[in-house]
Amino acid sequence: MALADSARGLPNGGGVSPAAGPGSGPAGSTAFPEIVELNVGGQVYVTRRGTVVSVRDSLLWRMFSQQQPGELPRDSKGRFFLDRDGFLFRYILDYLRDLQLVLPDHFPERSRLQREAEYFQLPELARRLAQGRGAAGAGTRPAALHRDGSLCPDEPPPPLGSLEAESPEGGGAASAPSPPSSRSPSGGPLLTPSQSLDGGAGRRSGYITIGYRGSYTIGREAQADAKFRRVARITVCGKTALAKEVFGETLNESRDPDRPPERYTARYYLKFNFLEQAFDRLSEAGFRMAACSSTGTCAFAPEQGGPADDKIWTSYTEYVFCRD
Repeated sequence: MALADSARGLPNGGGVSPAAGPGSGPAGSTAFPEIVELNVGGQVYVTRRGTVVSVRDSLLWRMFSQQQPGELPRDSKGRFFLDRDGFLFRYILDYLRDLQLVLPDHFPERSRLQREAEYFQLPELARRLAQGRGAAGAGTRPAALHRDGSLCPDEPPPPLGSLEAESPEGGGAASAPSPPSSRSPSGGPLLTPSQSLDGGAGRRSGYITIGYRGSYTIGREAQADAKFRRVARITVCGKTALAKEVFGETLNESRDPDRPPERYTARYYLKFNFLEQAFDRLSEAGFRMAACSSTGTCAFAPEQGGPADDKIWTSYTEYVFCRD
């Protein structure tokens, strides 16, 4: 694997410096403090230096044993900076502490974590993650598992039209199943409201609330076009299992990563900014809209640094969806 950007330019290719000699300690190891602060993609971690250098020849070992502190990038507060996924780094750090791999149930980011392990040059961790992915996919349908957030049962729902009643005499054969439908525009399987992602008879009932905050600016002239701003974030509130079933890989769980399936959360949000896409996925999973509400406020633009005659309207809207 090619050497990562953070490890390029190390003295003698990352080995022990000539002055230190083969029997000496790593060059510059005593220059680092015992407690180091790391800024990984905006997430701050505080740990011992011995933890980050616990795996020899890894990227962190090279950075914190073969380089001087002044050679490493830092943020505005002096923390050592790594431009990687801050949420997944917690599992990298846990592995470095005791060389054990412990992941929460229904963990959807295994492939991305494997990529992070390869970046940090932790081959044993990458191998365990690859083995875990293979075991999880044995005897199952990986496409449905990944698309639906690892919450589908082992057997997929029957195709539409395959469950036909027998004739009154009992001799009639069941009609042939209809051909599988294509994928929907939102990326999920094309389902009717009577067929959910986890099967028709045993599907979970419950509520999911979708919320978003939007704003737009209107000038002095009423006929002027309003200057709309993009929706910054679409939030998802409800039971964890339902949210993962409906939105799958499009669900961002970084603010509440270890929530058990039967617990509720109000901290998830979506990786896309189109309300219609969220509505499509909910409809395909058998949900219907039950209620909605919205509030709005108005402020003059000069208070926000804008033109004197402009008004900025801000609204917060929630849509409640249910499945019986």
